[in-house]
Amino acid sequence: MKVACIVDDLVNPFELGVACEVFGDDRSAYGVPRFDFRVVAPTPGRVAVDYQGGFSLDVAHDLAFVDEADIVVVPAFRDCARDTCGIAVLDAIHRAHARGAWILSLCTGAFVLARAGLLDGGRATTHWRHADRMQDEFPAVDVACDALYVQHGRVITSAGTAGAIDAALHLVTVAIGAQSASTIARGMVMPPQRDGGQSQYATGPVAERRAETLAPLVAWVSANLELDHSIATLAARAHMSERTFARRFKDELGTTPAAWLASRRVRRAQQLLEATDLTLDAVAAEAGFGTAALMRHHFQQHLSTTPSAYRQRFQVSRPELESVA
Repeated sequence: MKVACIVDDLVNPFELGVACEVFGDDRSAYGVPRFDFRVVAPTPGRVAVDYQGGFSLDVAHDLAFVDEADIVVVPAFRDCARDTCGIAVLDAIHRAHARGAWILSLCTGAFVLARAGLLDGGRATTHWRHADRMQDEFPAVDVACDALYVQHGRVITSAGTAGAIDAALHLVTVAIGAQSASTIARGMVMPPQRDGGQSQYATGPVAERRAETLAPLVAWVSANLELDHSIATLAARAHMSERTFARRFKDELGTTPAAWLASRRVRRAQQLLEATDLTLDAVAAEAGFGTAALMRHHFQQHLSTTPSAYRQRFQVSRPELESVA
């Protein structure tokens, strides 16, 4: 799979680093398909980086590679209020989108996608500091100021900094598979990515890492997803009232217990659909959904697909299944 990351002067080094880490590192020895990853620029050569320490990039590739790419990444630039990318960049992104490539913007890279017309009539996000400006400048875009990332069709926009990691891992999940995303996350010493609907204003870097007093409970539930969990049973296990537990959970993990549990169960079901030949009913039971119908509902809600369609696309071959077993 070919991945083009477009840079220009005053590109943000963190978001660029996210793209390089997720898509540029060869993890084929660990079962992750290797990406043909290239950093490209409108004019190859020196590209200034937005960093007070002062350094630049020597970019070898021009925009021609964008026309071949399956994934196009647009990281953040310093001044999102101005048209930092020229018409050649906008045209290249528009062509890639028109032929069905995945488009991923990181942080204020969403402004570039908006200027290319990719976000009109859809939902998108960017860093919360710039969300109001984006909504004012692009009224045809439904800006979600309180989301970590948003997928609309084959376009994914992310919030700032850590949200870029979540969005990139989400793209790997939907384009390659949950197992590959988990392998990449482990290599980055990261827990699985947060759900896109979690608040940008959360005070910690990654949801599971922020589980402080609730960390033992979170670990236990993650290992026992097949059990029937409720606010009452979880609160009792945490030795809290239901009201205190719900408030503490939201403070520490940035989402509700029900939303967190559903996302963990979807991810577990993805892994089972990829790596086993269990029936849909058996997958639903092991992941904690109880019935295949309920699992199908959550797959549609979280992934915009069905468990059967997901398995057909991502299940490994029979020899690999036998080696997993």
